[in-house]
Amino acid sequence: MRRAATLCLAAAALAGCSLFGGDAPKPAVLQDVQPAIQGRVVWSQRGGDVEFALTVAAVGEQIVLADSSGQVRALRAEDGAELWRGTAGAKLAAGVGSDGRFAAVVTRDQDLVVLEQGREVWRKRLKAPVLTSPLVAGERVFVLGVDRVAHGFDALDGRHLWELRRPGDPLLLSQPGGLLAWKDTLVVGQGPRLAGVDPTKGSLRWEANVANPRGTNEVERLADVVAPMVRINDFICARSFQSAVGCINAQRGSQAWSRLQGGSQGVGGDAQAIVGFDASDRLSAWRSANGELLWSSEALQHRKLTAPLVSNGLVVLGDLEGYVHFLDRNDGKPKLRLRAGSSALVTAPVLSGNTIVVVAKDGGVHGLRPE
Repeated sequence: MRRAATLCLAAAALAGCSLFGGDAPKPAVLQDVQPAIQGRVVWSQRGGDVEFALTVAAVGEQIVLADSSGQVRALRAEDGAELWRGTAGAKLAAGVGSDGRFAAVVTRDQDLVVLEQGREVWRKRLKAPVLTSPLVAGERVFVLGVDRVAHGFDALDGRHLWELRRPGDPLLLSQPGGLLAWKDTLVVGQGPRLAGVDPTKGSLRWEANVANPRGTNEVERLADVVAPMVRINDFICARSFQSAVGCINAQRGSQAWSRLQGGSQGVGGDAQAIVGFDASDRLSAWRSANGELLWSSEALQHRKLTAPLVSNGLVVLGDLEGYVHFLDRNDGKPKLRLRAGSSALVTAPVLSGNTIVVVAKDGGVHGLRPE
């Protein structure tokens, strides 16, 4: 409990919130944008409220998402039509992972629940709370607890296949961590490092630091990798909480580059640029190949941005007032702004086909199509 409370205070301070009753920084006033591209909101749906760090899974032409009450749905990305619906039977603590056949969520009661086309297939009680969305791949379900212990389960019957426990850090971050697949390797964020794991055995293949944390106490040295991460060819790029943004060469299992920047949200990127923002929502973009700073922008400071999507030469982010910002990946200049409702957007935008999907705190799900 002491650890959790300490980390909540640290996260609040980094987010620019007052711990002693003062006023929080005011969001930057939006300047008029002369659209350089066209775009519109093409469909909207409504689900339940989202009160946790939701991840939306984009699989082929569908997206799979959940709400805090435990409802899990698949929607067709093109028009928002509902394909199936199911329930975890309890409130959720983490987002959804899906491979198109199976969908996995974790409840606040620490139950891992796996659905197939909306029908519950199995559930397992976990030993530790989970805030990171499960990863479903290769007929396996992978889970990362807040203790940063990774687990592998058989997606068909729920058999526990393995557990990977690395030497622990003094403090653990109560925030979604890094978990993704790269070729035949599971990549797991454990402390300030990424670990390449054999997904069949749970054995360690390689390990590389995103950051080298420094500080005079345990809170200052807290540097867990946070979601989302981004995979670009042989590189995995990620943020180390309050420390740095960096890329790992997953083929070699070594650090490619790391740049100091405080912040608590993950990154987006493509083969040209990695984009992230610090605790005040000051945006920065680095060259993917070597970490050279390309540009920075203070135009969206304190607007409680979502993690970015980088695609087709655009950086796409949501904010606290329901706006979706489309910036030029090469220089950070605004190219388009659309409003997807009035509630704060709470998920990193996801791309499915030619539709970008965002989810709001009030349960609004919106499909946007830039042209």
